[in-house]
Amino acid sequence: MATMTTTPALSAEQIQELLALSAEADSVELKLTVPESHQVSTIQGLGLDPLEAQIRQVFFFDTPDLALDSQGVVVRARRIQGKGNDSIVKLRPVVPSELSEELRASGSFRVEVDALPGGFVCSGTMKGTPADVLGSVHGERPLRKLFSKEQRAFYRAHVEGIDLNDLSTLGPIFVLKLRFEPKKLSRRLAAEMWLYPDGSRVLELSTRAATGEAFQAAAEVRAFLGERGVDVSGEQETKTRKALQYFAKSVKPATVAA
Repeated sequence: MATMTTTPALSAEQIQELLALSAEADSVELKLTVPESHQVSTIQGLGLDPLEAQIRQVFFFDTPDLALDSQGVVVRARRIQGKGNDSIVKLRPVVPSELSEELRASGSFRVEVDALPGGFVCSGTMKGTPADVLGSVHGERPLRKLFSKEQRAFYRAHVEGIDLNDLSTLGPIFVLKLRFEPKKLSRRLAAEMWLYPDGSRVLELSTRAATGEAFQAAAEVRAFLGERGVDVSGEQETKTRKALQYFAKSVKPATVAA
């Protein structure tokens, strides 16, 4: 079962830490997961049309015992309808001031603070655009081909003893993502529905904010969602952690191409 966190108010110390991290990050993403019991009413309350959503197919890569996850490393690739492919190697948590200037200068690297009700984490993500995702996950090409030289170097700098080619494929999971701009809210929101093979779902609402306006954005979005009957006080469930734990139960060792 995925780890759940309750949603108490941040302490004064946490607020100071969040402000310090945000000041050094490239952006802040505010996130909220909606309990399954409230998902239908949320979709109706926000007037979301699933036929306007973009289809995504997401693959994670880890060991059967989730050794990367335990080290704070996320390795993922996606196929995105009408957009192409992408891949990431993500490290969390990170302290922005401790990252090298060379890393921060890379156009493929981004530091972002993810803030959920009751908690937050700062991550560093190296992104790539692989030409072929299915070939690697089906064992026709080595998994390392999904990642650029920069990504592989970033991976090696933070993971010891586990080669990219030795990782197992976890997934895929299908995701519906819909971006929308409510008339009564002066910012863009995104809704992601993660659909699991057993019929369970995770619905996440999110918005990105400039580093200096995170608290204002959070207050505006919270008020907007509350007016539309969206539960903003429920327990939070991280979609990545649930996906890793779900697929790790039945994972098979990866087949490495010669």
